[in-house]
Formats: sequence, structure tokens, C-alpha cells
Amino acid sequence: MGNQKSIYQYGTINQKQTPHYMIDFLAKSQNYCVGIVDMVNSTKITATLPQKKLSEYYEIFLNSMAETVEKFDGYVIKNIGDSLLYYFPDSTTPNRESFLNCLNCSTKMVAENKSLNKKMKNEHLPSLNYRISADYGQVTIMKTNYSSSIDVLGTPVNMCTKINHSAEKNGVVIGSDLYRMVKKFKDFNYNLINACSVGLKYMYPIYSVHKKN
Repeated sequence: MGNQKSIYQYGTINQKQTPHYMIDFLAKSQNYCVGIVDMVNSTKITATLPQKKLSEYYEIFLNSMAETVEKFDGYVIKNIGDSLLYYFPDSTTPNRESFLNCLNCSTKMVAENKSLNKKMKNEHLPSLNYRISADYGQVTIMKTNYSSSIDVLGTPVNMCTKINHSAEKNGVVIGSDLYRMVKKFKDFNYNLINACSVGLKYMYPIYSVHKKN
């Protein structure tokens, strides 16, 4: 009985435990522009780096991309290994400026590749390439009891992940839902390059984006 008392004491039998990790979804979903910037072949490139250099490599990349996001009024949600997930809070009320911020942020990331690799060279680190994808649609914001930071869940997030590999190295792709919102912006060229299955009867078009000189 002594052992049984000890088990009850620690609450492992017949006691309802409060979950240590809890998620809270905001009641209302809204439409947002969402983006992902993802390194190309990072696993292979970083396999030969010692831990200190590996940390420097990711730090330079992620911090540089996060700084660019913030310059265009975006909000960095989190890094997922070698990629950065972000969104544009002002895009919940469709307006030209918020969508321009999304596109300008994406093309600015591409333009920074040369200076970023110069920094890598100065630190005796390998050069890098990356791909940027963005889309627009309904997103649910959530929080956990472990952090004051938010996370996002929704189709645009999934689509950004799915279409990212369709971009050229140091290139930008957007999904059809975002394309419909920005196609009249004359500062950019759009090219239909691919389509992906979304598990329904239709294919989802993907467009490359280049800023005009």
C-alpha cells in the first residue's frame, strides 16, 4: 500500500491533470498575406560546418530576412529550421499598400542575395540561395500558454510551403489567390509557371514574380 500511496500522491492514477501545453485560437479568422523564405540545399551545405559556424550561417540569413520583413511592415512569426514564416497584418483590410509591401518585401529579399553572400564570404561561410513564396487567404491566429508569440494556421500557410519549391533559386512565386489581388500592379511582371494539386478537382496556378527595372 505504501507504493500505491506514493503513486496517488504524484497524481499518476485517477487524477485529472491540467495539460502542460495549451493552444488558444482567436475566435475570428481573417484574410492575410503570408510568406515563406526558405534556404536551398541547406542540409547538404551545412553538413560540413562546425557548430559555431553553423550557428553563424543561420543567424546571418534569418536575421537579414527578418529585418527585410520588418522594413515592409511585416511580422515574423517563427523560423522553421532553415526557413522563415511571416505575414502582413495590414493586409487583413485589402488595400494597395499592404499588398505592395508583400511583393516589395519578396523582391527585396532577392535583391539582397549578392550583399548577403558577400557577408557570408567575409565570415568564411558558404554562399547561399533561397526561394520565396507568398499567398493570400483566410488565416487563424493562435497562441499557446508557453509563449506570448503568435502562430498562424490556414490554407495560405500550407500553400506557401507547397509552392515554394516551384520558385527559381533566389526567385519569388505566388499563389493564384494572391495573384488575383495584385495582377493589376504595373511595377511587376507575372508569369504562369506551374500548377499544383490541392486535393480537389482543379489545379492551383502558381506565378513567378519579377520587379520591373
